[in-house]
Amino acid sequence: MAAGGIDHLIINSPFAEPSAYWEYERERQRFLRRDGRRPAGYVMASTDKENVDDPGVFVELPLVNQIRPRVAAWREAGYPGVTGVTKRLLAHWCDAEARQHRFFFCQLEAIETLIWLAEAPAADRQGIDLPSDGGLFPRACAKMATGSGKTVVMAMAIAWQVLNKVESPQDRRFAKHVLAVAPGLTVKNRLAVLEPSHAQNYYAEFDVVPTALMDRLRQGRVLVRNWHALAWDTPERIAKRRSVDKRGAKSDEAYVREVLGEMASAKNLLVINDEAHHAWRGETKGIAKDAVEEATVWVGGLDRIHRARGILTAYDFSATPFVPSGKKSSEEALFGWIASDFGLSDAIESGLVKTPRVVIRDDGVPDAATYRSKLFHIYRHVAQDLNRPAQPTEPLPDLVRDAYYLLGRDWLATQERWKRDGAATPPVMITVTNRTETAARIHNAFEKKHIAIPELCESERLLHIDSKVLAMAEEEEAAAPEEAPVASEEGDDEEAAPARKLTKQEQAERLRQTVDTVGRTGALGERIQNVISVGMLSEGWDAKTVTHIMGLRAFTSQLLCEQVVGRGLRRTSYDVDPKTGLFEAEFVNIFGVPFTFLPHEVEGTTKAEPPKPRTRIEPLAEKKEFEIAWPNVVRIDHGYASRLALDLEKVAVLRLYAHETPMRADLAPIVEGKTDFTKFTAIDLEAIGQRLRLQTVAFQTAAQVFDQMEERWPGSREALLGQLVTLIERALRSNRIQIEPQLYDRDPLRRRILLTLNLTKVVNHLFAAIRHENTEVRSLVLDRERPLRATGDMAAWYTTKPCAPAARSHISACVFDSTWEANAAQKLDNDPRVGAWVKNDHLGFEIHYLFQGAVRRYRADFLVRLASGATLILEIKGQDSQQEEAKRAALSEWTAAVNEHGGFGRWSWGVAFNPSQYEDLVERAITAEQA
Repeated sequence: MAAGGIDHLIINSPFAEPSAYWEYERERQRFLRRDGRRPAGYVMASTDKENVDDPGVFVELPLVNQIRPRVAAWREAGYPGVTGVTKRLLAHWCDAEARQHRFFFCQLEAIETLIWLAEAPAADRQGIDLPSDGGLFPRACAKMATGSGKTVVMAMAIAWQVLNKVESPQDRRFAKHVLAVAPGLTVKNRLAVLEPSHAQNYYAEFDVVPTALMDRLRQGRVLVRNWHALAWDTPERIAKRRSVDKRGAKSDEAYVREVLGEMASAKNLLVINDEAHHAWRGETKGIAKDAVEEATVWVGGLDRIHRARGILTAYDFSATPFVPSGKKSSEEALFGWIASDFGLSDAIESGLVKTPRVVIRDDGVPDAATYRSKLFHIYRHVAQDLNRPAQPTEPLPDLVRDAYYLLGRDWLATQERWKRDGAATPPVMITVTNRTETAARIHNAFEKKHIAIPELCESERLLHIDSKVLAMAEEEEAAAPEEAPVASEEGDDEEAAPARKLTKQEQAERLRQTVDTVGRTGALGERIQNVISVGMLSEGWDAKTVTHIMGLRAFTSQLLCEQVVGRGLRRTSYDVDPKTGLFEAEFVNIFGVPFTFLPHEVEGTTKAEPPKPRTRIEPLAEKKEFEIAWPNVVRIDHGYASRLALDLEKVAVLRLYAHETPMRADLAPIVEGKTDFTKFTAIDLEAIGQRLRLQTVAFQTAAQVFDQMEERWPGSREALLGQLVTLIERALRSNRIQIEPQLYDRDPLRRRILLTLNLTKVVNHLFAAIRHENTEVRSLVLDRERPLRATGDMAAWYTTKPCAPAARSHISACVFDSTWEANAAQKLDNDPRVGAWVKNDHLGFEIHYLFQGAVRRYRADFLVRLASGATLILEIKGQDSQQEEAKRAALSEWTAAVNEHGGFGRWSWGVAFNPSQYEDLVERAITAEQA
């Protein structure tokens, strides 16, 4: 091991109990190899979580650490107390010489622990009591990292239970009937291999059951259900799905007959909960509605089954068995009934999964608060732009584009290597976004080839996952679970009738099948290499071919990070190096998922401070006469002249700074929640720059401007694109776009790379100039759901800032951010020319504007309704700047467009640079109205 770094990550055999682990020593900023096994537990961020080198706080799982040595001693003693059937199965599973597929140690330990809880002598289990989840049936959880083979453990548990029950029908420790519950169709289909009659059942595939016992296993019954199936009698969901589900609320008996079908007469069932962190009880405040509904339906359905038939026990399997807390995560939120643990760090060190590598640095300016690369958690730097209802044609923020160039460059190198090695399917890059509009923008950027990595832009290899469409497939399956899936919209016979148009339900099912088979040879998803999804890819979606992950959403907990990263952890090869007996390392490269950010479970300070006085701010019903309304403008569309012009002398200078644009990124692997800075790989964009010409950059810029102008263009598409290319190429060659330092400006290669990486800034800047000079007509586009907003819509909120009651404001009090605002508020309240006014705080009145090529939000200080009826937007500003100029330009256009519409009264605006200007601005607004 060199300089405190890690010479090789994989230090344990996957088939033996871990004998060593890596531990981070913060004082010397190095990793130390420790002998023995890492204690069961997990790491959460310390109170210093923003520090770039946060060591975290280890939280032990004391119950697991109590059980582990007892199970090990029981193993060494030859499993005393077990039945003959169990003894035979354990011997069969542990016989490495006779097996084609050796079981991993973590698989054997998980099933041994479940068996120990049921069959070990009572004296061995003294003092071990798994806590209840608050329900009436017991639960035991096996915590296993994604990709460590928990589905095989489920098969082992089922075989152990069923074969023992068949052998001894009166033994109440065992069950012959099994209900496996999945969190979605993807997992449900994957769990079909747990049915003994399935063609690819795991009992035969992985030699879980000796051939001589297969007939006995088939005397049991395994039923796999999606959690949606448990919701058939939930009143809320019946109302929601009235058109496809005519069933009403039922008694427990009728409910069980519907849910269990042919297995309805079975009693004392065994339940398998896969991805069991979806099945929880507890406080629901602050937790997403969908998560609450799923958990309620899941455990509520099991409660009804238990009341009607009895549940022997429920075995939970999850990599992240946390209950949502409504805040972030908490120590108490971890399942209390976890009996065994083999976490992600253990899985990485045993080579069972790919090693996540995250960005540790790049050649751009790091985040000011954490000193990390901005690529580490991209969303926090572009949240304002991504968290809005943007159009698909709007360019992506440059940081996002830069990230795609860097990660895409690495993906391209991986693709070329896979091709040379003769891989049947391509490597896959997945993107996890915050909202549908962001996913649409990314899809548009790739489809229109605005990201100049052509291989990633091939439309037939690009998959945009619509979560609403997938949800439709889930709902339909729950309503009619026995319907055959749609495999293709075309028949195999060339003489078959022309393909009919698929229904929405069939389209949903086809999309789901494509999603489920990404990277699988001969299936719908085999050619997919670029996947774009909203929120998080569904549980169970973990294609082996995922090599790159882009995260463009907020990540506030370990649970979210690990679940998203888990989609890319499954290995492509399980071949052991004959020299070392270990697996070779495989990697998944990650941008934007702050995987070393572990959740700060308990918020607060060590010293309690007395609360500051708070004032409730709210609209008052008795002051309704002072309500002010405004049009809720989403955007302003422009109609253009048929011949475009651009006076470069009137175009503001756009300055691009090399230090703000990463052209190289270093990635390092994650070990024990920390990055090893001594073992990194680099991604450099110089190779992409060699492929670019200035004309290519001009065409890419013109193409994105074209997307935003096309809909309102009066002439032909060809004429528009031709004119744009000419104007933009002139602008790119002019001094209106300058790069600092000048060394980069004078170097053609670096200039092309910088222009490409800042393309969104360039596009927005030039588009704004072209639009300003060539607009002939403007039209408002209002929010469909709320085209008009008003002060009465504001929700009540509290503040500790200085504030004062306002006589002629609909809002109870005006909150002051400066003494100038306090002075302006006093004048507005006493000016006879003012009919009503309001401070623009928590109202939702904002105007989007462009500055340095980025979309930003502008919230003016005051809305003033004059006694004459006109409305004045008033800004109080101490200093002027280029950014303030950009705000005023957007404000001017907004008021002009609203006035041209004519349906919202007369609007004007004014900016006061000192308190004495207030009276003049009001007078000017009155004069303009009278003109």
